[in-house]
Amino acid sequence: MSDRIRIGVDLGGTKIEVLAIDRDGKELARHRVATPRHDYEGSIKVMAELVAQLEGETGRSGTVGVAIPGSISSVTGLIKNANSVWLNGKPLDQDLSAAMGREVRCVNDANCLAVSEATDGAGAGAAVVFAAILGTGCGSGIAFHGRAHNGPNGIAGEWGHNPLPWPTADEYPGPACYCGKHGCLETWISGSGLEADYERMTATKLKGPEILALSEKGDAQAEAALRRYESRLTRGLAHVINVLDPDVIVLGGGMSRIERLYPALNARLKDYVFGKEFATPIRPALHGDSSGIRGAAWLWPKDAG
Repeated sequence: MSDRIRIGVDLGGTKIEVLAIDRDGKELARHRVATPRHDYEGSIKVMAELVAQLEGETGRSGTVGVAIPGSISSVTGLIKNANSVWLNGKPLDQDLSAAMGREVRCVNDANCLAVSEATDGAGAGAAVVFAAILGTGCGSGIAFHGRAHNGPNGIAGEWGHNPLPWPTADEYPGPACYCGKHGCLETWISGSGLEADYERMTATKLKGPEILALSEKGDAQAEAALRRYESRLTRGLAHVINVLDPDVIVLGGGMSRIERLYPALNARLKDYVFGKEFATPIRPALHGDSSGIRGAAWLWPKDAG
């Protein structure tokens, strides 16, 4: 029905946000509250109440999609790999469906970013969109023709837990990752990875924006840290291009706001991509921090009724 709304929920570790859009993507209402941390039943209750609040405000019922950390196991039907650990081992989609009286779709938050940007964002109209979140951590998602690709193991797009490609001698084996391995991309190309690399080289602890500001003032150590970051991000994306060859690459998260990354990546990637040719557009997420929640709303197509 054309008067139905699309509701997106972003279930984060510190906040739960809900958004209502119409069939053309126009925002109708939005709310954000603190996540009841380590309280699974409380999280279910809050999400159900927020969705009811949106429907009351708009006077329209809607479909519900949820952007989640982690994924749903195709074997058990339970949440796995969530850094919000109280969700792991729980039938979240089933419990939300019961609480809201309708089917609720739950998809990894990075895949929701890809869906959002493929639907009406920086990758609109592209058949294959690869979207990476470069924030505190590093995740990615894949959208084929606007729909999320999860894979039979529910881990499509877990780019951050692959090793840094073509490591130099001083990059191997790499920093320890919370997943139990060393040298994962997440430890190098997240915002936290940049900060840790700068601290290792200078014995000084700074935040990412502070490192960027120093480089803009001509500080040699900060500039060197950013050049190392650009090299590592280039190598990580080259692997994606060699395997997937997406039509568009979209970058989200705090690091995606660093404008110098885009010309640097375009200049460097041809040196790593097989065949030495590179023509893939790399763009910042059009919807910025709202992209994940918009993608959750777009988990249901426009004609869903």
